[in-house]
Amino acid sequence: MYLTFYGLKEKPFNATPDPKFLCLTPVHREALAQLVYSVRENRGFLVLTGEVGTGKTTLLHALIQRLNGKAAVAYVFNSTLPFDGLLEYVLEELGVPSPPRSPAQRLLALRRFMLERRRAGQNTVLILDEAQNLDAATLEKIRMLSNLETPTDKLLQIMLVGQPELRAKLASPALRQLQQRIELQCSLAPLSRAQVRDYIQTRLRVAGARDLDLFSSRAQNRIAAYSRGIPRRVNILCDHCLVIGYADQRRRIDVDVVDQAIEALAGAARGPARGPAALVRTTWERWVLGAVAAAVLAGIAVAPLRGEAPQLLTLVRHVRDLLLR
Repeated sequence: MYLTFYGLKEKPFNATPDPKFLCLTPVHREALAQLVYSVRENRGFLVLTGEVGTGKTTLLHALIQRLNGKAAVAYVFNSTLPFDGLLEYVLEELGVPSPPRSPAQRLLALRRFMLERRRAGQNTVLILDEAQNLDAATLEKIRMLSNLETPTDKLLQIMLVGQPELRAKLASPALRQLQQRIELQCSLAPLSRAQVRDYIQTRLRVAGARDLDLFSSRAQNRIAAYSRGIPRRVNILCDHCLVIGYADQRRRIDVDVVDQAIEALAGAARGPARGPAALVRTTWERWVLGAVAAAVLAGIAVAPLRGEAPQLLTLVRHVRDLLLR
């Protein structure tokens, strides 16, 4: 609803890992450059770690984009699969037709595919996201995939991506053979206060904002403190700020709007209290939200939200105030 009001072409703080919104801090730029170079140079195991929400998945999508078709990529995000399921998923991702049911036949099919890609001048890359969830036995089987090679070249590059616990897991004695094969390790750190400001303005610019100072300096400092430099937390908070600012017809987001958004997020994190009264209130809230959504859609269909629908905006503000109590 707030896009037209703030002159935006699209939502600037979506939680989806769209690589065009990637803000290249020095750490992100170095990590991306190292990963691109390592893939192009056909190095072995690569490891990327970072706290939850630091932008690992967005960086991976930027990596795939920069490879520009010069590598066949299998991107696996479900780290709860057993190894056989993981291998089946990889073959499907790579487009290997009708993969056989036998594990040995699947490995042979994968090897044939990678040899064909190598003859065509392409590398084959396996990206395993959320790899901290993989157990030692599965990681050892993944290591064995790196034995698919020719006398001169590795046929498969494997990238393990996960939270900091992944580094501790890889350091265990049971995985010492895998540890010895890792040729690159890089890590994403939370953003500094100055980097949070750059991050906010980068996403506003990509989204088509006319005013990159939409968030005041104090508001940006408050966002940096609350988010602790985690981009995902910045996105969630900034999106809440824009919704509240739109409801109040605020052209500029100041620190008081940020505080309202933080209060709303804190209430959502606590969740509703247990008991019949809480259930009634939750049901009522859902009904009201549905009614407001219908009213907003009807209002948009009838007249633009400039000055012609003040009653509708007042309704939005009143409902928001009720739900923030």
